[in-house]
Amino acid sequence: MSDIILETRGLTKHYGGVHALKDANFILRKGEHVAIMGDNGAGKSTFVRQITGVEQRTRGEVLFDGKPVSFSGPLDAREAGIEAVFQNLALADHLDVPDNLFLGREKTKWNWLGPFRILDYKAMEADTLAALEKTGVKIPNIHNSIENMSGGQRQCVAIARTASFHSKLTIMDEPTAALGVQETAQVENIIRTLKENGEPLILVSHNMRQVFDLVDRVIVFRRGRICANLDIKADKVTGEDVVGYITGAKTQPEYADAD
Repeated sequence: MSDIILETRGLTKHYGGVHALKDANFILRKGEHVAIMGDNGAGKSTFVRQITGVEQRTRGEVLFDGKPVSFSGPLDAREAGIEAVFQNLALADHLDVPDNLFLGREKTKWNWLGPFRILDYKAMEADTLAALEKTGVKIPNIHNSIENMSGGQRQCVAIARTASFHSKLTIMDEPTAALGVQETAQVENIIRTLKENGEPLILVSHNMRQVFDLVDRVIVFRRGRICANLDIKADKVTGEDVVGYITGAKTQPEYADAD
């Protein structure tokens, strides 16, 4: 049985005449943590949006857990086992923390009512408190609506939602960009816990220190293409190496046509 959890073949996305992503061939193995790096507009977030069904690819294939997939939206990806935190958080501002954590997978009771279901608010509240404790996220009042929370608290809610449900793959797109030092440390501990549990992760980040502390490999995007695949330990990669690939000063032979 293959240990590959995610594979893309020739993944491409065009926005009119703009080629945002070109022929991205990518493999992620079970239990592996991989960072995606690159300059702004390099194709990182576009790549993630194609995987999770936020956008539909122009061409190419996505294989998840050994099977070809074509998600019509993020809920499809979630049901298949992909949990994601995006830069825009994808939270419902008018709802509180439990409602956001269980949005689309609400717990119900009294299912004998036929097509009608009664939401089990007590169970969702208890599970929310357990999830926040597990992830180290501190929210003074979980019944406050998301719109009344700070940017850091909102980000932590999104990350707690992602990390609280067992998934086959977790994707985090700049998860600590809006966080302070303490909140960033909490998120990094969540990522380490995922690693200890053998859960694979894709981390999109500009934070070089964070990347070198947390992942096994770095995939560098430049001008919509993958231009480097770096094993941090085996290749003895340095921050200067990564910057070189991001700027185009360095090129791996197998990606020589990336520019």
